[in-house]
Amino acid sequence: MNARTVAVGDTLLLRYALRPRGGDDLISNFDDAEADTVTLGDGTLAPMLEQWLIDLVPGERHVFLLEPWQAFGDSQPELVQTLPKTDLPSDMEFEVDQLVEFSMPSGQTLAGRILEIGDEAVKVDFNHPLADLFIEFEVEIERIL
Repeated sequence: MNARTVAVGDTLLLRYALRPRGGDDLISNFDDAEADTVTLGDGTLAPMLEQWLIDLVPGERHVFLLEPWQAFGDSQPELVQTLPKTDLPSDMEFEVDQLVEFSMPSGQTLAGRILEIGDEAVKVDFNHPLADLFIEFEVEIERIL
């Protein structure tokens, strides 16, 4: 009997790592005691990463080499924004290159990387930190739940 392969909507025990091609892991749970439980389509993983899991067989380890357009896309100039300091929490200390979560009026949070800090304003890049990069996506599905 063939093992079932991963399908859309499945809940998986997943081990994975993300890194710039040839670089150090940015995220990895291969050394964690437990694999992550991920349901495809629930937003835990980016849709462009989820698609690589479809039809995989549990127990196999794969490394996918993704072009920027297959991973986190190209950076969008309009996502680099200058925010007046008055819009930011007054109790926050900012540093260049720091990743900061901003609350949007919709209630969602958006992470942005601080590019510049001026007297009156802060320049923030809301592009995904991995935009423009060639990514290695290493995965091993322990099992389908």
